[in-house]
Amino acid sequence: MIRKAVSVAAVAAALLTFSTAAYAQCGGASWYGPGFHGKTAASGETFNENAMTAAHRSLPFGTRVTVTDQRTGKQVRVTINDRGPFHGKRIIDLSKAAATELGFRNRGTTSVCLAQS
Repeated sequence: MIRKAVSVAAVAAALLTFSTAAYAQCGGASWYGPGFHGKTAASGETFNENAMTAAHRSLPFGTRVTVTDQRTGKQVRVTINDRGPFHGKRIIDLSKAAATELGFRNRGTTSVCLAQS
């Protein structure tokens, strides 16, 4: 019984390792900046709305993610340095600079897919 439990745990750990290496997620994106610029992000860094950064609920700080806008196909590469979003079913909050580069800043939200880079 103990051997079976250990085997199951080992398989689960291996699957988690492989799934984070090939991380992919699609959903809503928003952006933030004004009001947070210059304040401390969850990572301890000073938030800079002009940097290519983002907030994600669970990815480790420092993770590099390629964000693809599903409407336009445009891509940006950001570094996770904050936690969020905490609104609806959104999966990522991008800095003002990243939203501008993707071209959705005026709309406020868009649909994206994330891939760990």
